[in-house]
Amino acid sequence: MSQKDKGYANALQGPDSARLREKVLNRIAEMGVALPPGEPMMFDFGLGDFSAIGETEFWIANEETHGYCGKYMFMFAGQRCPEHMHKEKHETFFIVKGTVEMTVEGKTFEMLPGDVLPLDTSTRHTFKAVTDCLILEISKPSIIADNYFSDPRLGYKE
Repeated sequence: MSQKDKGYANALQGPDSARLREKVLNRIAEMGVALPPGEPMMFDFGLGDFSAIGETEFWIANEETHGYCGKYMFMFAGQRCPEHMHKEKHETFFIVKGTVEMTVEGKTFEMLPGDVLPLDTSTRHTFKAVTDCLILEISKPSIIADNYFSDPRLGYKE
């Protein structure tokens, strides 16, 4: 199974996901940003509270053979991506729209459109949308099993 298929297997499913999908797509359309083809992956990280712990990903490319990934991550104001790190993936965040509260190794700071943040492997990080935001992530390929969350309740199905 491809990493993208594994991502979809961990994404929100069911009747609520269709309503949330439309809400996400409408908000991004208001931002005036073109999206890559394909369905969004909406994650609540298994906690069942997408409005607080959640994000939506749009994968542009996940080229495992060639060693790179590019994706948009959209978050509504108040949503947070749980603290985690990657043992293999180096990633760089670019803020496209909105304001993001980023916490890296316990240090919190604000990021605005145009800000860039590279993160080495094994760097613990979490981020929260202060306003609705769109983040471009450029990284080594996304490997579902390379997400190590601080909260032991969290994780992805392989």
